[in-house]
Amino acid sequence: MNKRREQKADLTPAEATDRVWELAEKIDICMFVTWDGEYNRARPLSARVRRDESAIYFLVNDDSAKNKQLSKYPKVTLAWSDSRHYKYVTISGSAALTNDRAKITALWEKTDAAWWHDANDPEIRLITVRPDEGELWDSPGLIVATAKMAFAAITGAKPDVGENAKVDL
Repeated sequence: MNKRREQKADLTPAEATDRVWELAEKIDICMFVTWDGEYNRARPLSARVRRDESAIYFLVNDDSAKNKQLSKYPKVTLAWSDSRHYKYVTISGSAALTNDRAKITALWEKTDAAWWHDANDPEIRLITVRPDEGELWDSPGLIVATAKMAFAAITGAKPDVGENAKVDL
């Protein structure tokens, strides 16, 4: 598995890979982006990040438009944003829709009851994303980033506002 695709940071490829997975799990809600043949479509979904399985899971309704899009165009992009702390990550990969009841039950969380009665609800489906690549933008935080941008504006230097790295996953 090639861990290095493009490196624009002081992080090693292994460190960047670790950080991509860490940020995706920590931020949780991501914009799940599909292609419908004409436009990119994005919607917020809660991600169940499982690095040890090389997968990111989503519980969804059986009748959603994204399911039809995935059947024709399985490549997706997932985008997490923690703008309060200037931390961002994207993961791209292939998605598959299944009705894996055992996995749905294993992934079920109490907050899912806002959408479905329980894990046995027949309307729940599982989207599994197998990542191909990830990219992160990891700043030291708002105050430090703002100070570095202000200094750069005054001096004309390019601001160093944190790490950016792209890796194969």
